[in-house]
Amino acid sequence: MFKRGFNKYIYFAVSLLIVAVSLFVTNNLSRKLAHEERRKMEIWAEAMKRFNTIDPDDNLNFELIWQIIESNKIIPAIIADGNGNIINYVNIDNVPEDKTEFFRKKIANFRTKNRPIELMLDDERQYIYYDNSILLKYLEEFPYVQFALVAAFLLICFWAFTSDKKSEQNLVWVGLSKETAHQLGTPISSLLAWEEILKTQGINENILSEINKDISRLRTISERFSKIGSAPIIKEENIVEVVENSIAYLRKRTSNKVNYTVAHTSEVIAAAINIPLFEWVIENLCKNAVDAMGGIGEISFNIQSQGGNVVIDIKDTGKGIAKKHFKDVFKPGFTTKQRGWGLGLSLSKRIIDDYHKGKIFVRSSEVGRGTTFRIILKG
Repeated sequence: MFKRGFNKYIYFAVSLLIVAVSLFVTNNLSRKLAHEERRKMEIWAEAMKRFNTIDPDDNLNFELIWQIIESNKIIPAIIADGNGNIINYVNIDNVPEDKTEFFRKKIANFRTKNRPIELMLDDERQYIYYDNSILLKYLEEFPYVQFALVAAFLLICFWAFTSDKKSEQNLVWVGLSKETAHQLGTPISSLLAWEEILKTQGINENILSEINKDISRLRTISERFSKIGSAPIIKEENIVEVVENSIAYLRKRTSNKVNYTVAHTSEVIAAAINIPLFEWVIENLCKNAVDAMGGIGEISFNIQSQGGNVVIDIKDTGKGIAKKHFKDVFKPGFTTKQRGWGLGLSLSKRIIDDYHKGKIFVRSSEVGRGTTFRIILKG
């Protein structure tokens, strides 16, 4: 468990390192490209300045400067005077009729991205405001696109891994359950034969009755295991009666120092369940509660209808569960007992969630005072 958790931290740390390196490289490239664009715009500004002062007969310099001015095809720029009046602009499309407000917003936006370049033309101070090029914008946005793609890839991998792992776990559950049901078949048949023999030996009828009940219970347990992996038959049943029957069986087989109580808002509260599987959940919860109480205490059931659902609270007076373990108790293998596989609550959750489409969770718990589990079923 520790190793698995430690590996998660390693994966997280590696992911952070990849993100940090990617950000560093991209930001470094962005800074270099922004610096290069700044240098180009300064050259462009100098060309604009010289263009106004060059001798028209100097064809070579005139052509060279004009090529420099014309070379700016990707960087949006606005030339304005000190009062904000627009003198010229390049690489800006979709200019509306109301140019004043449009360019005022553009200049304000450009100033947040790049420091304007000062230009002196004919003793008039002008300013060149410019935006980042499309290439630079794409480069700045690239990390976010990259992270989105990586995140999507990781989510798909995680989903595939989880699905595969869950499928594998389901096969283990089903295989183990089917084999258990198969293994129970032979001793149950043998016990039934021994019961018939005991009847001929004049054994006390009460003893035979209890033996018969235990054999019936073993047959029920075998039936439960055989149902794992198959779609169980779900029918409307009286939850109050099912719970009381389960408790009646458990009461005789647990310490007389454990007191069971059942409270309900009505004698008949119907819910769609499979009785053998649902009784299995009740037994698992009660056995865990008895262990948590050390064989001494009280287990109380409260059954009621709420908004079309049936709500069952099972409260014990045991040692309680730390809040950080509220979800862990339903994980396979989690147990606080020295013996046991920690499968009871995990199996109970599968029965309620998967087969009954309900919910089971720790409603409340206080260390040293007890725990309340809640089951919600469709009414």
